[in-house]
Amino acid sequence: GDVPYIHDDVILRDSHIGTWTEIGHNSHIVESTFGDYSYAAGDVSIIYADVGKYCSIASHVRINPGNHPMWRVTQHHMTYRRKQYGMGDNDTEVFEWRRANRVTIGHDVWIGHGAIIMPGVTVGHGAVIGSGAVVTKDVEPYTISVGVAAKPVKKRFDDETIEKLLNRLGFISI
Repeated sequence: GDVPYIHDDVILRDSHIGTWTEIGHNSHIVESTFGDYSYAAGDVSIIYADVGKYCSIASHVRINPGNHPMWRVTQHHMTYRRKQYGMGDNDTEVFEWRRANRVTIGHDVWIGHGAIIMPGVTVGHGAVIGSGAVVTKDVEPYTISVGVAAKPVKKRFDDETIEKLLNRLGFISI
């Protein structure tokens, strides 16, 4: 209903969850938005992302997994989680960098089991991401992408139909 259905063991932090939604068991949503009528099956992780309306997210999907700072002398946590290692205050630069690389998922997107959407990626309206795909580049609206690294395999509709759908539904290309 109007109140989201969120299973007891879900971790939500600084996020907005829309109406008529469901967040499945053992999922984590951090600093994200999750659109009306969307659902995420169990064991889903969504961090620093904006998920549109009517999205279907299968289990074990990871949206915006943490990246390590490859520009530093070491990529280890000790360089930015200093307090944890008794080395002083934490360095917020890496966390700010992660936040700046948000993922955007359009409306009516289906993300298959175990897919990973990497930082900074935009998945267009109506797209389909195949199970196990690792999405490293933007996906155009109404495009089916599969594989590691994910590649577009076909469009769900012809270009004219896609344009009509985007216009009729009031979607703007993202």
